[in-house]
Amino acid sequence: MTITKSIFSCSCSCVEHKPKQLRPEVAFIGRSNVGKSSLINMLCGNKTLAKTSATPGKTLLLNYFLIDDSWYIVDLPGYGFAKISKEGQNRLKKMIQDYIGKSRELTMLFILIDSRHPLQEIDRNFITAVSDAEIPFSIVYTKSDKMSSSALKKVCGDNSETIRQINPETRFFITSSEKGRGKEEILAFLDEIVRNK
Repeated sequence: MTITKSIFSCSCSCVEHKPKQLRPEVAFIGRSNVGKSSLINMLCGNKTLAKTSATPGKTLLLNYFLIDDSWYIVDLPGYGFAKISKEGQNRLKKMIQDYIGKSRELTMLFILIDSRHPLQEIDRNFITAVSDAEIPFSIVYTKSDKMSSSALKKVCGDNSETIRQINPETRFFITSSEKGRGKEEILAFLDEIVRNK
């Protein structure tokens, strides 16, 4: 697959306000500042499509991007640390839960993990909840260019072993938005799952 057209469709605070034209949806989520927007921009070949920021917690809504007039990428708010109030964090948590639980068009949920760090408890808990709810998901390791190949292999190998204990069918991708690593593999996978939907 090659994405030739990607445009911002809408932002909304609840799944009921999603675009009226229903199409398959592929969503991206992870801890704050894991690199969601950068990955989306890399996949779409559009550096300004999704807003990126060095400050965690900038994505506060469900952001829909229409891809090649046939399916949506959904940029979800990050979970975990964000410089917002406790009330705001609870609101984001409910928004994420409602989207994942209610969007019938959700075809695949990509859960992003920073490849530089061991799996965090918040990631493990989120992955377990998604798996228990039988939501289709895959794991994307981000920022692979920030560490040596041996360290990358060790951290991602250990993390993947833990995740496979939760769900043995999990697919894994190693990416670098700066270097373009993993782009072709994810786009090929997207072509497969969007066509099947």
